[in-house]
This record gives sequence, C-alpha cells and structure tokens, in this order.
Amino acid sequence: MTLLLALVVGVLFGCGLYLLLQRSLGQLLVGLVLLGNAVNLGVLVAGRLTRAVPPLIAEGQAAPPPGAADPLPQALVLTAIVIGFALLAFAAALLWRTHHAVGDDDPDSLRRTDT
Repeated sequence: MTLLLALVVGVLFGCGLYLLLQRSLGQLLVGLVLLGNAVNLGVLVAGRLTRAVPPLIAEGQAAPPPGAADPLPQALVLTAIVIGFALLAFAAALLWRTHHAVGDDDPDSLRRTDT
C-alpha cells in the first residue's frame, strides 16, 4: 500500500510540475493544486499509515504502543489543507480578475501594456 501511495505521489508531483510549466494561468493554478496535494500525501505517507493500533497512551505508560501511527503528520496535513484551500481561493479570484481585465490567460499578455 505504501508503494502504491508513493507512486501516486510521484504521478501527482510530475503532473503538477508539467502543468506549472504550461502557458496558461488556469493550468498553472491546477498544477499548484496538484503539487499541494502531492506534498500533503507524501507527508501523510511518511508518517506511517496504519490503523492497527491507535496512538493512545494508556494509564501508566510513558509512550504510545509500538506500531502506532504518528499523529503529528496528520495534524500538519490538516493544517496544510486549510492553507492550500485559502491559497486556491485567492489565486482563483486573482486569475478571474486578471482574465476579466486583460481578456486572456496567457502570461505574456500580462507583460504587454497598451498605454
């Protein structure tokens, strides 16, 4: 399962980088979303995926039981999802306003100024 998720992370990362290199602001936005999802999934996979033992410390124990999943990467990914959604909303609004003002989503058209 971990190998499959590692392959999914690689595919998402590759597709995200490919879309970031395209000549469209819309594709750049989708590439940014794919990169964010790839990083989140990579951090989650690195934190060990297991449902066998919950990471609860019983009374009298000093540490979680062996084989328990680390809850810190899960908390970090949850925070990154919220921040990524805020970034997506801001970038989508900026893309919409840029397309409305310029009439094109080509980055080169943003450099041309007709005064």
